[in-house]
Amino acid sequence: MLHFTSPQEAVSCIQANHCVFVHSAAMTPQTLVAAMVAEAPRLQNVKVIHIHTEGNADYAKREMRGSFQTFACFTGSNMRQAVNDGTADYIPVFLSDVPTLFRNKIWPIDVALIQVSPPDRHGYCSLGVSVDVSLAAVQTAKYIIAEVNPNVPRTHGESSLHVSRIHAAIESHLPIYEPKPRQLSDTDRKIGKLVAELVEDGATLQMGIGSIPDAVLAELIHHKDLGIHTEMFSDGLMDLVFRGVVTGRLKNSMREKIVSSFAVGSRRLYDFMHDNPMIQMRDASFTNNTFVIARNPKVTAINSAIEIDLTGQVCADSIGNQQFSGVGGQMDFIRGAALSEGGKPIIAMPSITARGESKIVTYLKPGASVTTTRAHVHYVVTENGVANLFGKSRRRRAVELIRIAHPKHQEQLEREAYQWLKMP
Repeated sequence: MLHFTSPQEAVSCIQANHCVFVHSAAMTPQTLVAAMVAEAPRLQNVKVIHIHTEGNADYAKREMRGSFQTFACFTGSNMRQAVNDGTADYIPVFLSDVPTLFRNKIWPIDVALIQVSPPDRHGYCSLGVSVDVSLAAVQTAKYIIAEVNPNVPRTHGESSLHVSRIHAAIESHLPIYEPKPRQLSDTDRKIGKLVAELVEDGATLQMGIGSIPDAVLAELIHHKDLGIHTEMFSDGLMDLVFRGVVTGRLKNSMREKIVSSFAVGSRRLYDFMHDNPMIQMRDASFTNNTFVIARNPKVTAINSAIEIDLTGQVCADSIGNQQFSGVGGQMDFIRGAALSEGGKPIIAMPSITARGESKIVTYLKPGASVTTTRAHVHYVVTENGVANLFGKSRRRRAVELIRIAHPKHQEQLEREAYQWLKMP
């Protein structure tokens, strides 16, 4: 049975030199994070580690450096400034490998701050919509501090946590994080239509969150027997389930189940996930395991990029030397799709940035990281068309990518390609 205490008392077990994990994404325990930050005067050298989180990350402020050192395995909007000004640091790592950091004690977790549902009649709480790397942190932490919230949906899969494992608990009734709805642009819709044409009936899909995945899903309403094995999903998936488009009956791994490690969306999505046995929330070391992914038929992995050079190198996590997001699971799924029978790895992006700069470039920006190597890239889609780079030479790749670049940048790209690649 849970015994509730105050937030201040709950975080009192955090001591100097501890390593503290913060629950991911929509499950970020806002009250416990605020309570930990309030304890800063008595703390020194506390390491805080997490992937993407939502809400305030005040522990990463410059004035907190004596109390907290922050390490992000994925840089969300609340961490970018801190990482890029040196107040916090970023760990380049595949999402599939983050659980290994915890389980193999490369990053031993002293305290896990989590948000869970109230316990059921058997004494089990749920990690809700973020199992991802959080399960490994909970399994290995010396102390577990839980923010117990009836707004957290009870999910199936590997999300259960018995109350006997919880060392301190507080009550919360805060709403679960919901991103603002996105309006699809004409460019998004064009890309969505082109990508949807690559998706075959019976395919197993991986997609992320954002306007392009939403645009793709909106174009799939007439497809049949699609399966889902993904790192994450959002609202766009629900309509395909309700229409009977997503059945999962042709999958080889976890047939007829929607498999994911976390979800971020609206309250409607969280209600859809609540006690839904079709949805299996699993550890990221499983969802993002290349060999598990590849077992499914026609895996179609849809990912995006910040820029891509004329040979196919993809930068998806930095803008030059400024960290923007993280490696995440792009490579996990790009390779898994390539190894799947009939699989299609896809990079989908607008041809230009909001400032009108080309996202197809001769060279990546100085300091830019290569998220996905050119040897792994197959399909690249912009609003201007589809390029298939697999098996093509550098010169042929350049021709294909320039063809789908924005028309106002094509001439410049052609000049630079001819000079660099000595085009005949």
